[in-house]
Amino acid sequence: MAGEAAETEPGSGKYTVASVARALRLVEAVVDGPPDGLTVSDLATALGTSKSTAYALARTLVDAGYLRDVPPGPRYQPGMALVRHGDVAGQRFPLGRLCHPVMVELSRSTGLTIRCAVPERGYPVFIERVDAPGAIRFHAPLGVRELPHTSSAGKAILATMPEGEVRALAAECGLPRRTRKSIATVEELLADLEVTRRRGFAVDDEEDVEGVFCVGAACYDHLGRCLGALSATGIKLDLPAHRVEELGRAVRGAAEEVGTLVGGGRAVRAVP
Repeated sequence: MAGEAAETEPGSGKYTVASVARALRLVEAVVDGPPDGLTVSDLATALGTSKSTAYALARTLVDAGYLRDVPPGPRYQPGMALVRHGDVAGQRFPLGRLCHPVMVELSRSTGLTIRCAVPERGYPVFIERVDAPGAIRFHAPLGVRELPHTSSAGKAILATMPEGEVRALAAECGLPRRTRKSIATVEELLADLEVTRRRGFAVDDEEDVEGVFCVGAACYDHLGRCLGALSATGIKLDLPAHRVEELGRAVRGAAEEVGTLVGGGRAVRAVP
């Protein structure tokens, strides 16, 4: 590299390139920012640079897929490249930010609490939540790995996995009962997952908490890989079967919309 010079920032390492360092700081600011994104003014403030510098960096990252610009404004949010390669271990990683607007609309249309989970070795880890309008709030912490067989999101993720992997995971977690309706045998679980695959959504019928139901559907990218799952949660009461079907179609449609956003094209449902 003799004869070459690199622009550096004060206090940085000998070979630190200032523009790259600023771009990484900009990405971090967007990932740590609010779900609806940051404006150019917000980015300039976060970086301590001019708006023109922040805009140039943001546009470069948009072109590379690491950010996306959303009108009005525009506001900058995490892009598909971050979603595909982000670390999900206990983090509210970019998939949650990307699907947040879809979750808000799904909550508005169904009146239910919506959650987004990503798979961690087959277990669902919930990374984003939109509470239903009204007074009812469910205790649903984010970043916690939950049982794979008692939630609709967990079963939606399991339904994308080969039978051998499902059996191994069932043996590992032991399929403990949470309620009298919980699935407790691997054969019962495999039968439930087959139904989930046929209809495109999973149902938790008071299997995790008595009096609470969930409907969940897996999100796929354009290559058929499972990104995670969306679920809708509400109070069971006397929920008729046709309402479950309606909610299932709504959640499945929202999950397909998330897959399309991530893949940049039509999402493909994989068959394990």
